[in-house]
Amino acid sequence: MQEDFLHYVWKHKAFSTTSLKTTKGEAIAIIQLGQHNHNSGPDFFNAQIRIANQLWAGNVEIHIQSSDWYLHNHEKDKAYDNVILHVVWEHDTEIFRKNNVEIPTLELKHYVGDMLFSNYQKLMQSKSWINCEVDFYNVEDFLMTNWLERLFVERLERKSDDISKLLQQSHNDWEAVLFKMLLKNFGLNVNGEAFLSLAKSVDYAVVRKLQHSILDMEALLFGQAGFLEDTIEGAYYSELKRCYQFLSRKFSLDNQGVLPVQFFRLRPPNFPTIRLSQFANLYSIEHQLFSKLMTLNTSEQFYELLSKGVSDFWMTHYTFTSPSKRSKKRLTKSFIDLLIINTIVPLKFCYAKSKGQNSEEQLIELVREIKLENNSTVKKFLELKPIEKNALTSQALLQLKQQYCDKNKCLQCAIGNRLIVKN
Repeated sequence: MQEDFLHYVWKHKAFSTTSLKTTKGEAIAIIQLGQHNHNSGPDFFNAQIRIANQLWAGNVEIHIQSSDWYLHNHEKDKAYDNVILHVVWEHDTEIFRKNNVEIPTLELKHYVGDMLFSNYQKLMQSKSWINCEVDFYNVEDFLMTNWLERLFVERLERKSDDISKLLQQSHNDWEAVLFKMLLKNFGLNVNGEAFLSLAKSVDYAVVRKLQHSILDMEALLFGQAGFLEDTIEGAYYSELKRCYQFLSRKFSLDNQGVLPVQFFRLRPPNFPTIRLSQFANLYSIEHQLFSKLMTLNTSEQFYELLSKGVSDFWMTHYTFTSPSKRSKKRLTKSFIDLLIINTIVPLKFCYAKSKGQNSEEQLIELVREIKLENNSTVKKFLELKPIEKNALTSQALLQLKQQYCDKNKCLQCAIGNRLIVKN
């Protein structure tokens, strides 16, 4: 038993309200349940409850046992002076205010249906991959679709917090935030944090001055990433090195805080050298990238804008010393999909919100154009129930697993709610 279950029961009035009585036998009539408080203080504010013949207005506190009131030291906290009803699962002691007036208590276990409590216990005691694994298939499609949309928006809201921090660090420069987020996601899981540390090591004002030249951009990125500290023969490497040394003096560049990049277990197209050249090429071609991205709305438009390749040297190399068959090495659609999902959509959501605009419907339509992400969590969910296969589904399922299933928040989940109240 958790207090969350009692909060759920009270909030949704999931108990018999006929013939309610206090532990002293006084009749209870609930006029208003109150507003659920998720912060410190009583659990429900501004309730209205008639006890005997007296109408009370105030707060409701909920515990598993009455004695939890003293266990939590509420008798010493002024915030609880206005509690008008103590709702508990089991009444084991009387509770008094500071003036020695007893607080009326409702023992809830006598009014909650056996099936509701049984369904709750079944979920909470499950040892499966997710608590509702056995019943997940039976959740109706309409509820699933609506809940996944809500989860997708929740995920965007959570990512907005990270964007807001970057925006504050970047002095409200949206172009600078895009630069950092985009470079991080060019590094994928293996080099994401290293690429982000690289982006943070450079003032975006420097990027604005250099982005008209791909040589300058590559020298900046490769130099800050530590690739230009070796002795390697070749005109291209020597030119990059000379360029970076000049830029380093001119702009007082420092790469001491940049994390080392990794090649281990990466396929050559994902080597950090290739990703940095693609990134440099994109920025040397698209000088108002943020503004352009904010105006586009379809996946095809993003594919066209972002489908950039590498500079001439990297068409025939994967590292500074390993030649390859000549190829433009353009960003693939699948890679651009990841950029749309992890960078562009969250930025568009956050930017629209900063302008007082609602972009949810438009972004939901966009991510539904993008293919389902391929990961173990999504695969497992799809084994339990056939669901529409697109990026909205995969993003929503990740949110569901990480923020609800893994935290046993079945009572806050639409799916858990439906399974708990089923007959």
